[in-house]
Amino acid sequence: MFKYCSLFIAVLCFIAVVPAYAQKNNDRLHIPFGKNGLIVYSLKTGLITVYKNDVPVFSNVYAQVKVNDKLISSENYANRIYTKTTINNGFGKGEKYLVKLTDPNLPEMDLVFYTYANREYFLTETMVKGHNLKTNYMAPFCGDFSGITGDARTLFVPFDNDTFISYNARPFKDKLKNVSAEVGAVYNNASRKGFVVGSVEHGIWKTGVLTTTQKDSANSISAWGGYSSAEVTRDSIPHGMLNGESLKSPLVFVGCFDDWRQGLEDYGKANRIADPPYIFNWTAPTPVGWNSWGVIQDKLTFEKATKVVDFFADSLAAFRTGNTAFIDLDSYWDSMVSGGMKGDFSKLKEFADYCKKRGLQPGVYWAPFTDWGYKGGGDRIADGTDYKFGDMWTKVAGGYHDLDGARALDPTHPGTKARIANMIKKFRECGFKMIKIDFLGHAAVESSHFYDTTVTTGMQAYRKGMEFLLDQMDNQMLVYAAISPSLATGRYAHMRRIACDAFKSINDTKYTLNSLNYGWWQTYLYNYMDADQVVLSTEKIGVNRARILSAIITGTFMTGDDFSTNGHWSSVAKSLYQNQELLKIIKHGKAFEPIEGNTGTSATEMFASRIGKDFYLAVFNYSDKPKKFLIDLKRLGLLVKRQYIVSEIFRNNKSATGLDVEAGDAALFKFTYQTRTSKIHKRNPPF
Repeated sequence: MFKYCSLFIAVLCFIAVVPAYAQKNNDRLHIPFGKNGLIVYSLKTGLITVYKNDVPVFSNVYAQVKVNDKLISSENYANRIYTKTTINNGFGKGEKYLVKLTDPNLPEMDLVFYTYANREYFLTETMVKGHNLKTNYMAPFCGDFSGITGDARTLFVPFDNDTFISYNARPFKDKLKNVSAEVGAVYNNASRKGFVVGSVEHGIWKTGVLTTTQKDSANSISAWGGYSSAEVTRDSIPHGMLNGESLKSPLVFVGCFDDWRQGLEDYGKANRIADPPYIFNWTAPTPVGWNSWGVIQDKLTFEKATKVVDFFADSLAAFRTGNTAFIDLDSYWDSMVSGGMKGDFSKLKEFADYCKKRGLQPGVYWAPFTDWGYKGGGDRIADGTDYKFGDMWTKVAGGYHDLDGARALDPTHPGTKARIANMIKKFRECGFKMIKIDFLGHAAVESSHFYDTTVTTGMQAYRKGMEFLLDQMDNQMLVYAAISPSLATGRYAHMRRIACDAFKSINDTKYTLNSLNYGWWQTYLYNYMDADQVVLSTEKIGVNRARILSAIITGTFMTGDDFSTNGHWSSVAKSLYQNQELLKIIKHGKAFEPIEGNTGTSATEMFASRIGKDFYLAVFNYSDKPKKFLIDLKRLGLLVKRQYIVSEIFRNNKSATGLDVEAGDAALFKFTYQTRTSKIHKRNPPF
């Protein structure tokens, strides 16, 4: 089942093998899941109906595979038999149903369903078996679904966070086709009821989820492995081929939920179960600190960096978790290295030592799968190796893959590996305790020919490259992923940036919060998520508050001002970064949940979280006018008849009487229950 899942130790007990042709009076296989879910599979037609609370949600569902250039559907087969076995794995105790499809003119096809009584979803995959098979398209879940009433939305989830891409909660109207990367969701924003369908494996396939609505026909959905798109997956050629005697689709999560937000949170958790982290688990407190790309950027020097260290040690002594903070040098740290990458790293080591001397942890930056100097030609020798860059470039249909000003390096090439081993060795010798790795999507592109001929897809190459990279670190560093595939990177990083670059403005805040609005659930895939370095600069205090709050509710807090000099930014930092109530939330480390999911490519104005006995509500005013926010306690998940003491954290207002927020500003409200019997309101009634 889970090729890569170390947690999957199945206990299989034979129960039944029933030929479909023998079931004259019972040609339907009933497969229960969760409390009130049911899959009904017709052994006669090969079609599936999925019910929730006795109401059909999906119908006419089938699997589809393109084998040796021929499109084959699970409906095409003459014979169907099934087996049912008990299983026990990371998801708990459950049942495995395998339907074997045979036909004299077709390769064998297996449809597999994994169900659990304690999970409100099921997992499904499709396999084909035969001789000399070849495919780059396997769709284990295709069919129709019921109409969504009210404020219906279909969610676009990006493959990565590059090129300032955004999530998009699109109105699900007539003649709309929406292709989402890895996972899709369709829901009614008002009632919040909906479904989530997506892949929980990312080591072989890129998965697409297509949802379609037509004016005169049923809504349809298709989840398939083999997704390739120049705008989304960054690929200029089709998805790579799989070859062999037995080929398997991605494992797909299918769930119908009372609240689409719960569905996406369950989906995020399922990813971490199905394909557990390769990286060691981060058990230290939530990381906080500083990164040089916020303001200093290419002006980075040893003197500036050490002055920032002094500012943190002397003026931000209370801005800590676990009695420390990280001081991370971004791009241009090589200004502290003389003689190139084969030269003298002693100044860089001196910086790292100085951080530790002052009670801080040193961090560094690198993009392991990119060649930034490719315009200088392919005969250049890669840092610390005997290989030419030109031999290491990822081959794409007679050309190469260039994005963000850098050319992709083949993760399977020995030169790429030697370069990685050399640089990580130097970073470790300098004493760095954190590394920010960037432009990782360059390692996931499809190639017409990888150096390692056993690798035929971009995600296989990504897995090879990332595992090799982590092996060099030997569990010695906090790993932060910046630009990277959203879901596949969950195995390889402790922290991941939720969106593309963000700096200081209210628009930066709104852009970042769009990704939190629809990607907050990734807080269950990573140890921590990050909203990029917070820059205060000379913006108004309200804009500062909004940017700070956007980071705090994402999960971690990395700053980015030039603290080697004094200014508005340093005084605000002294005042707000050491606020103990804010630090309490940061130490919690989990993302806030959005209140609304109907903002398109924008962001909701409210996010909430319950920490201990307290309920926090983050409110943002992105507009240029003051705004009074109306609060629906039930919508927030609070009991209407309870009494709450409401305070505002930033302004230290102990008895807030209204939720008023100035233009381009934010507020953080804390709701404290007055009685011990107060409880958070449960999610909506059953679907």
